[in-house]
Amino acid sequence: MPGGDWREGPRFEIMSGESPSLRPVATRFDRRGRPVLPAHARGMRIGLFGGTFDPPHAAHRAACLLALRRIGLDRVWWLVTPGNPLKDTHGLAPLDERLAAARKLARHARIDVTDIEADLGTTYTFGRCPGVHFVWIMGADNLRSFHRWQRWRDIARLVPIAVIDRLGPSLYSAAGAAGQALAWARLPESAARTLPQRRPPAWIYLHGLKSPLSSTALRAARALRPDK
Repeated sequence: MPGGDWREGPRFEIMSGESPSLRPVATRFDRRGRPVLPAHARGMRIGLFGGTFDPPHAAHRAACLLALRRIGLDRVWWLVTPGNPLKDTHGLAPLDERLAAARKLARHARIDVTDIEADLGTTYTFGRCPGVHFVWIMGADNLRSFHRWQRWRDIARLVPIAVIDRLGPSLYSAAGAAGQALAWARLPESAARTLPQRRPPAWIYLHGLKSPLSSTALRAARALRPDK
C-alpha cells in the first residue's frame, strides 16, 4: 500500500531537526515545571507548519486552511522559528514581531501560533505528545529543498508529510531529490484524510492553492523601502 500500512496507536513525534532535543516542546511551563503545549488531546489530528514567517502572508493561512479541510485536521500549530539555516537571516525581523504578526494574520480558532523552538533554545525541536496524530505541512518550494535539511530522511520516517501546491515550485518540486527518493511513499490525493494515521514515510501532494505569495520576495521588497 502506498505510504506504508495502517498503524494502530499514537503518533507522537514533533520535529524539524538540526539539533534534536527529546525535551517536551512548550512555550511555557506550569508551576510544577510541566510543559504547557498548544491545545491538544489524545486522538487529535494536528498539523505542524514551521517557518520564520518573515513576514507571514495570506498564503500561509490559506495553505493551513486547505490542510485543515482536505486532511481533516483538528488543529494546526504555526511554529515560528528563530531562523532558518538554509536561508540568509540577515535583516530578519525580531522574533517577537514575527510572532505578533503571525498571530494577527492567523485569526482562526483552530490555528495556534507558538514560538516553542525559541523557548527551548534550539532552532529545531523534537517533542512528544502521546496519542496525537501529527502531520508536517510544507509548501512545494520546501519539498524542492527538503533533501538539504539535516537528517531529512529521519524526519520523513518520523511523521507523515503534506505538501501544499504553490505557483511555480509545483511544476518541478516532486521531481527533486527528496521527491524522487520518497516517490514510493506518495499517497494519492484522494487518500488525504488517511494521512495522519499512516505509518511514515508517507506523504501527499495537495493541489488547489496556487498562490504566488512568497516571504522571500516580501522581505526583498521590504529591504528596498526607503522608510525601512
